[in-house]
Amino acid sequence: MDTLPASHTAGRGPLAVIRFLGLVLLGALVGGIAALAAVGFVTIVLWLNEVLLISPRSRMMFDQRGMLVAATVAVPTLGGLIVGLLHRYIPEGRAHSPADVIAAVQTRRGRLPGRAGGMSALSAMISLGAGASVGQYGPLVHLGATLGSLGARLLRMSRSDDNITIACGVAAAIATAFNAPLAGIVFAHEVVLRHYALRAFAPVAAAAIVGYVIATNVLERGALFHVADTAVPRPWEFALFVIIGGMGALVAGGYMRAILGVGRLAGRVPLAAPLRPALAGALLGVAALWVPDILGMGQETLRFATIAGAFGSGELLLVLVLKLAATALCLGMGFSGGVFSPALVIGTLFGALCGTLVGQFSDAPQATFVFYAVCGMVAVTAPVIGAPLTSLLIVFELTGSYALTTAALASVTLASPIAAQLFGRSLFDIQLSNRGLDLSAGRGRALLQATQVAEQLTRDCVTLAPRTPVHEAIRALGEARHAEAYLVDARGRYCGCVTLPELEAAQQAGQADSHIADFIVTARPVLHPDSSLWDAMAQLEEVTGEALAVVDAERDDAFLGVVYEARIARAYLRHNDALRKEEHGTG
Repeated sequence: MDTLPASHTAGRGPLAVIRFLGLVLLGALVGGIAALAAVGFVTIVLWLNEVLLISPRSRMMFDQRGMLVAATVAVPTLGGLIVGLLHRYIPEGRAHSPADVIAAVQTRRGRLPGRAGGMSALSAMISLGAGASVGQYGPLVHLGATLGSLGARLLRMSRSDDNITIACGVAAAIATAFNAPLAGIVFAHEVVLRHYALRAFAPVAAAAIVGYVIATNVLERGALFHVADTAVPRPWEFALFVIIGGMGALVAGGYMRAILGVGRLAGRVPLAAPLRPALAGALLGVAALWVPDILGMGQETLRFATIAGAFGSGELLLVLVLKLAATALCLGMGFSGGVFSPALVIGTLFGALCGTLVGQFSDAPQATFVFYAVCGMVAVTAPVIGAPLTSLLIVFELTGSYALTTAALASVTLASPIAAQLFGRSLFDIQLSNRGLDLSAGRGRALLQATQVAEQLTRDCVTLAPRTPVHEAIRALGEARHAEAYLVDARGRYCGCVTLPELEAAQQAGQADSHIADFIVTARPVLHPDSSLWDAMAQLEEVTGEALAVVDAERDDAFLGVVYEARIARAYLRHNDALRKEEHGTG
């Protein structure tokens, strides 16, 4: 009778099932906690918007014009000052974001720090409450991920399980914020995990379902925005939706470039880092005196932009440009918040502008105006967050309209590929690339880039003084059974490398008593303590030898040891095997 190999049966059986069910239950628990935290976060932000005269409703009902003008400028300025001071208590001096979540998962580092997560959430809450033109979904995603990581850390789970609980917190946050459990599940897999392992799917799905139930039933939170179609577009309009997708990719690219550009310029502003958000808040407040639509998350602006005739084409263009500039200013200068909400607003304004122009120059019915707004929304949002499937599912779950989702699909068809080719997969990936973590070549490379070669460092090698005679060097290598030696002077500095064939050739030439450094120093690249495993593999492609020396340039080229080619290869295979098990395992 045939039996399965041990490799196929490992990790299976009743115990594996029990462990898997436990992980699913943990996912549901993390989802519940993350959902409650998300609802509490949004509730506090909305309350602050009312109290601080940021929301359109509170501004409309407030009858003291002078105080309203003062509050419009003072509130974002003071909020920025508080945010800047809070960032002094985060090690990196900035709020953490979904990019940090992606980095933790893709490098299998996991373990999102609780203190930084809590301070980042508080900073985002104040930023949003004070009217900064930033988003709420990024902070919610990071908060949910931090809670998931905290749960895994308390239970002393493995790094792979930590990644799954992080994804559970992310899925619950999205499901709660949008009332869209499918979008939450796909977002966690599409953006954070970047694989669809069966072992991760069930816990993530459980978390999203619990978040959805809490949002819709227990706490009776409705959808943050809702659009509904009233007609079916004409066939030729679908060609326009595709064109809107291509143009939306350029808008998304401009949005991302603006945020990154202001961030670079912020470092040149002659102000201390904690004061930069305050300056951004003051500028935002002054601009909001004329166009208050740029304050806050912009949900009311988004809703009105989906209604035909609510804005003229000139108003749509003005608000679009100012909203993009305001968001770039706030995020680039240090306010804490996400890029998702502003992208939704900017994209909807862009789509509404396209729909208005089409209506002016064609016989397109007004009833299809909402299609243009939604197509613009997904055309800008999907490239920014790198999640085309999530964007489509949000549209479908909020509207229940297959026709509207199909129109959005036509738009995304060009938007995401064009933006990826011109700018990058997402703003998060661009930010990580600027920090030295390139995810464009896949997770395996990112993991190797994040693994320092110092982990493979050893002093088990032959070191010789530069003035060692050739015959003594040959004897030392023979006794140690090595084929090469590393020259280290009396001050511990690395001076080069010699190989056994070179020494033997010198001895046969009658130079047995000569000093090896006088005529034999093999030119070979070296590694440094902060070099990555990826760097080491790239160097080995150019080297014929058994190891690479590791040298500390900051300590006058001090010799630290060597990294053997065999150890680098084993580490590479070990990391690949861990990724394979995580991405394809079911137990």
